[in-house]
Formats: sequence, C-alpha cells, structure tokens
Amino acid sequence: MQAIILAAGMGKRLKSKTAEHTKSMVAILGKTFLEHSLDKLTQFNLSRIVLVIGYCGDEVRRVIGNSYNGVPVEYVENVDYATTNNIYSLYLARDYLAQEDTLLLESDLIYDTSVIKRLLDNPYPNLAAVAKYKTYMDGTVVKINKNDEITAFISKEHFDYTEIDSYYKTVNIYKFSKEFLTDQYLPFLSAYCSVVGLHSYYEQVLKVLLALDKHDLRVCVLDTEKWYEVDDLQDYDIAESMFCDNPSEQAQKLHSRFGGFWRFDELKDFCYLVNPYFPPKRMIAEMQNMFVPLLENYPSGQKVHKSLVENIWNIAPDMVLVGNGAAELINATMPALTGRIGIILPTFQEYPSRIKNGEIVYFKPENPDFSYNANDLKQFADKIDTLILINPDNPSGNFIQFPELIDLIDFYNAHGKRILVDESFVDFAIGFDENTLLRQDILNKYHNLIVMKSISKSYGVPGLRLGIMASSNTDFIAQVQKNMPVWNINSFAEMFLQILNKYTSVYRDACRKIAENRDWLFNELSKISYLRPIPSGANYILCQVLSGKTSAEICYNLLSYNVLIKDCANKTGFNGKNYIRLAVKSESDNSALIQALKELE
Repeated sequence: MQAIILAAGMGKRLKSKTAEHTKSMVAILGKTFLEHSLDKLTQFNLSRIVLVIGYCGDEVRRVIGNSYNGVPVEYVENVDYATTNNIYSLYLARDYLAQEDTLLLESDLIYDTSVIKRLLDNPYPNLAAVAKYKTYMDGTVVKINKNDEITAFISKEHFDYTEIDSYYKTVNIYKFSKEFLTDQYLPFLSAYCSVVGLHSYYEQVLKVLLALDKHDLRVCVLDTEKWYEVDDLQDYDIAESMFCDNPSEQAQKLHSRFGGFWRFDELKDFCYLVNPYFPPKRMIAEMQNMFVPLLENYPSGQKVHKSLVENIWNIAPDMVLVGNGAAELINATMPALTGRIGIILPTFQEYPSRIKNGEIVYFKPENPDFSYNANDLKQFADKIDTLILINPDNPSGNFIQFPELIDLIDFYNAHGKRILVDESFVDFAIGFDENTLLRQDILNKYHNLIVMKSISKSYGVPGLRLGIMASSNTDFIAQVQKNMPVWNINSFAEMFLQILNKYTSVYRDACRKIAENRDWLFNELSKISYLRPIPSGANYILCQVLSGKTSAEICYNLLSYNVLIKDCANKTGFNGKNYIRLAVKSESDNSALIQALKELE
C-alpha cells in the first residue's frame, strides 16, 4: 500500500497565506498541512508516499525531503499547475497508480488518524471516505444506498437543498486496489484527459464509471472521526479551533469566536444562553416561506419597528427603541449616562465596558451566592446617580421578584435616581407572565426607569440580533436614537417581530419548560462532588468549583466531550476564585452535560 497526495495547486482562496507558499505548505497549529497528513499516514505500513507537486514545489522538496518518519517520499511534478486541475496531477502519477494499492488524498485536509484506520480496516478494497453533507461544505456530493454504494454524483446544477438529508460529501480520501486502478480507473482517466481536457477533477472519472456501471467503488461513512477540508480563510480558522490539541488554547480559540458554532457539528454549547424550545417549527417554516422577499428587500426603519413593539407589548412608540441585539442598545445607551453609575459585581461586562462619560461605582454582595435584595440596593443609592440592575442577574442568577423590584424603582424615583433594569432573562423566572416591566402603566409612573431586553436570548433567535429598550423619558430615548443607524435590524428580524404575537402561548410553554429543566439541572449539579450550584432565576446556573479542581480544568476537560462552558474565574468580582456558568438546555443536552461532569469526578 502506497499513498499519493495531490499537492500541486496554488490555493488562491487562502489569500495572503498562499502568497509565498503552496497550500500544502501553509502552517496550521505549528506544522504545515502536508506534515499533519504525513504524521498520520506514516503510522501505517506504507511502502512509500508520492507527492504530486507544482506551485512552490521546491519548498515541498526542501521541507519534506526524500523520506518522512522512515517512509520513502517520491515526487511527481506538474509544471502546468496554473492551467490544469487535479485530474492532470493524478494523470501524471499514473505509473505509480498501476503498481500497487493506493491511498489517494488531497493536500488541503486535516484529519484524525482514525480516518485512515477506518479505510484500512475495512475489508472492501475500493472505498471513498464520505460524511453527511452540511450546508457549509463545498466540493463533490454523492448519494448512497443501504449497501454503501454510490448511486449518484450530484452536480452543482442538479443540487437540491430539499434533498440534502440524503447527500454525502466526499472527504477526498480514497482507498483503491491495484486491480481497480489498472482495470477500471486508469483507462478512463487517460481517455477523459484526452477527450475532455485537463482542467477538471479526478472525481469526474468516477462519475463516468458510475454512469457506465463500470465501477467497483463503495463508501466508508465517517461518523465521529474528525476531518476538515480547508479551502478558504474561514475554513482555516475553524480547522485551527477544531484540531487544537492544547485544551487551554482550544477553549480560548472557541471563546474568541463569540459564536458561529453551527460549523462545529458535535459541539454542545453551554456557554451562550439561548432558549432551545423556541421558535417552534411552524414559525420557522413561516419565515422560510418568506426568505426570498426578505432577502431582496430593505428592512423598515425605527418608525415601523416601534409600531411592532407597540403591537407586542402595548407601549407607546415614542418610548421604545429596537436594536440589532441588546448589545447595540447598550453601546448606544451607555455614553448617554453621566454621573456615578452603580454596577453590581459580578456582572455582564458589556455594561461597564461601554460607559464613557460616567464614574463606575461597584457594589459587591459579601456572601457566597452573590445574592442581594432591594434593601441592599437602597443602601447603595446614596453613592450613585444611576443603578444598572440585571434581573435575573448575569452570571449569578440572583432574582428580585416583581413587588420588591417595584418598591426599589419607587425608592430610586423618590430620591431622584435613575435605574436601568435589564430583564433579558426574566421570562425564565417563576411567574414570568407577571414579572416584566415592559408595561405602559409602569413606564408612565416611573420616569426614572429604563428597561432593556434581549430578544435573542429568551426567544431563541441569536442569529437575528434583536433587542428592545423602553422608557417614558422620551428625551432620553431620542438622545440614544441619535447614536443608532437608520437601518439597524434586518428584514428577517423585522418579520420575526411582525409574527411573534401568533406564537405567544407556545413561547410561554417554552419558558416554563426551561424553568422545569433548570430545577432538574440544579438538583443534578448538587450531586456533583466538586461543584456547588447557586440558585438561579434565569436559564443558567452559576457553580462554585470546590477544592481539588479549577474552573479552567473543568472547561478544558469538558471539551473532550464536545461540551463548551463559560469559565468565570477571570470575571471581575470573583477575585480569582473558581466559578463556571452552565446554560440550561434541552433535557437530552442537560443529561449529556451531567454525565460528562460525573465522569470528571
């Protein structure tokens, strides 16, 4: 068995990274792509490795040499790499193909050793490694049957997104027997190059063999084995996070993305706080039906968005703003606040980091649960001009119930103090139907009150980026609006607000379900010997890490279970003590989290 790697291309989509290197010589995680691949291949009993080189081929020869980990390395050169495609690179290696069984790979792959092992352990002599198709994938797509036979190659013009559940993406790693290559593949390879030309892909020959029923090829469907094809800079960034073997660095890379985890298929995200039970399938289908007109049309401006908020919460339009997520509203609001601004620690860092013209005064509860009540914040009032209260608090989950909260707002109003209440998580608190401050009567009564709410978190649509702010201080609303663009939310977010009222009862059920799951998760966390969960009114639970472990270790170790959590140790207010924050998810995800935590005991 030999391996042939096609490494002649320029890799233009990697932009600056391939300005002076061929793609296979681009470094990722301390080694080039080619070295990563050779490290895996040379763990098996290969007679040799053949590299088809072209662009910057001299660099490949210099770096790799004539052997790698004791396995001979031979070279084939494609001097016409700029005007041909990989079918010609493979054609140039045809003499090698005719000599023995072959592993055929492309050079822009990074993968686990288990991928090669799966192919070699499979007794079938001719295999294409494939994986379930994902919408972000590019390249050759096939259909297969229950016998692991390829039934169709799906061309771009015949690609149908309604059938993607039946599609598989080729991983660009193949195992071919000498007999298949000499009797079937090579004759058609030569004919294809002669008749069709050299600017094509070697999979086209497999497609011809399938059409003529001349093939003897099956698939090896990958499941848990990791692999990634790196075509562009986004792929590079994802592969770097996915294959980083340093847990600390991997966690840092993932957190630095601030989301975008849909391309990390197996990752269970317990870091970001999203309602898994909303929106319902019917609502999603309704929005999907409008995809084209929403894509092709400008969204409305604030005037229309304000009327949508009025329709949902019955608040006068001149008292509200709609934001591209609560983050945009926070960013626009904080510079408008002056004087002494009270922040409760630990806190959501977006608030203090955006204060520009005020003096921050911190209040830190002196108890293990970081709990506080209205009386605590009344005593804090004489030190500040404005209080920022996240209720339930993030990350502690501390919740001041509605009657006590109104008493606090009334107290601050009587003493000429402003209070900003962020109720992004209030819908997950017990009795959430009665807890919201987004009511016309409350806003009218308290001119000192500003209410902030993230729609993204509680309604399960972080990709839409939606948030609202309300206050009867219309001058302040107008001042903040000056800091915002005319078109700040997109058409999809606008439609979501437009149809939201139709799904009110479903939303209430979803929030109740989260509250039930939170109670179950809290009880199960209480059984974990190295954790002390803190009671929460939100869709997350803060846990103190007890002696014997650190929050960083738990975070890193959980990544081996494809679980991402929030390490809070470095947050202001924890004084270096170890805390983690865990999102409340679906029943199955919560169970998987508990199982992983138990296995770390």
